[in-house]
Order: sequence, then C-alpha cells, then structure tokens
Amino acid sequence: MRWKDALTDFKNYLRLERGLSDNTVKGYLRDLSKAQVYFEEATLTPLQLKLSNWEAFIQQLAERGLTPRSQARLISAVKAFYKYLVLEDYLKENPADLLEAPKLGSKLPVYLEIAEIEAVLKQIDLSRPEGHRNLAILETLYGCGLRVSELTHLRLSNLFFNEQIIRVVGKGSKERLVPINQSAIKCIELYQQQRVHLKIAAGHEDFLFLNRRGKKLSRAMIFHLVKTTVAEAGIRKKVSPHTFRHSFATHLVRNGADLRAVQDMLGHESITTTEIYTHLNREQLRDTVLQYHPRGHL
Repeated sequence: MRWKDALTDFKNYLRLERGLSDNTVKGYLRDLSKAQVYFEEATLTPLQLKLSNWEAFIQQLAERGLTPRSQARLISAVKAFYKYLVLEDYLKENPADLLEAPKLGSKLPVYLEIAEIEAVLKQIDLSRPEGHRNLAILETLYGCGLRVSELTHLRLSNLFFNEQIIRVVGKGSKERLVPINQSAIKCIELYQQQRVHLKIAAGHEDFLFLNRRGKKLSRAMIFHLVKTTVAEAGIRKKVSPHTFRHSFATHLVRNGADLRAVQDMLGHESITTTEIYTHLNREQLRDTVLQYHPRGHL
C-alpha cells in the first residue's frame, strides 16, 4: 500500500467516519507527510514499518530540534493512522502501540484579567464602519467562551436572545447551548442594525459576522483583529482569540462556577480538560498569599 493511497483513505476516514474538523484533519496529515517524505526515500511503505523504524524517525527529528510538544502531536497522528489501518484489516498489529511520547510539563494557558479585557474592548473605535462588528466579536468571544471556528460559523438562526442562549456547533459538528450575557447581546444587536445595509453574498445570508464584501469572516481576520487590538491596549502577553476563551473559563471558575457547568459551556468532552482552570485558580491563590501575607517575602 503506497503512502499516497494510505493517507488519502485515512483523510476520508477522519472526515466522514470520525467527523473531525478540517483543521484537525489537516494537522494529522501535515505531521504524517513528514514521515511520508522520510520513509519514501528509504522505499518503505506504511505496512512495512516496525516500531524501531518509527523510533529512529522521531529520534532524528528530535535531534534536528523538533520540540517535545510537536513530537507528541506527531506520535498521536501516527497512532491514529495505524489504528485506522488495523481497523481496515490492512495490518493485524499496530506497530505504533508502544511508541512513547515525551513527557510534557503541564502548561497553564495565558488568560487576561478583567481589567485587561476592559482595556482591549475600549480600543474599538465605534465610529468606524466595522467598529460595532468588532466589538460584538470580542464581547462574544469573551462572553461565551467560543473557539474561533465556532464564532465564524455562528448563525443568525442560532441566536435566541429572548432566552439569552445561543446554539454553537463545536468540534465534530456537536451542538451545545451556551448562555450569552446582556452586554454581548446589546453589541450584537447594534451590529445587526448596520449589518442590514451590507450587500450579502449568496450562501452567506445566515452567518452573523460578515466582512465588508458580505461574506463570512475568516479565522485569519479574527486573529488579526485580536492581535492589533491587544497591541493597541498595551498588553504584552501573547494573546490569541483562544485567550478570550481561557479568560471566560478562568473568571467563571475563580468566581465559584461549578466545573461541570463550565465543561458543558466550553464543549469539553472530558472534565479533565476543564480542570486546568482549577490549577489557574490555585496559581492565583498562591501568588496572592506570597504577595500579601506578612510572611510571604521572608
């Protein structure tokens, strides 16, 4: 079985049967393409590879400077690839089963304090044509804890402002209902008053956030908006749209929200993913004690 055929079949499996997002599928294939180049030079097909081949490949990448986190991501892709090959009876045993990922230290996510959120929001110039739209975007990111793809795919038909709820389509096309606060609702409604004057492109009528050509906003545009607005606010943290999601969850947990409720709002499959925000809360408590307790600086 050639690499090209195996990866094409794997891609179709991930999209059609696993229902993974395009970004996740692209990530898997991008990592596996490195292996394809390496092993095709040695004229080895996927079905010929043993555990030792994969260990040697990853070791070589590590020596070239591939970070432990990138190694772990690659190994995850390799394991998923071989699970598929076994599932389809191309192989009897999975040669990647015993492939060990490097140990990763827990990395706490970057988040913004409430005052920093306010400083970012104040940078939006509402006199500009896109001002109300941009403010509504940031308020929705922070107020609902959405992923970028969830924001760009948010539809008018999924807004239920009377109930203060929006329907969100998350990873794997899974839907969830997320509360939306009055501040975000007000910003969206003000934006909608301007949105009606746009000439909307065919097929984009139901998307909430549109560019000046009347088409759905891209992920790149959201990243650009966040990067420039945060810089204008004088914040030096490394901030992305996902930082607003981390801030949403961190502030909820810090103020006593039930972890299961936060899990549901974020659309996490496992509670262990949400538990990172309890660590953030403990970090803040520790720093507060060290800073303000009379014995903290001895």
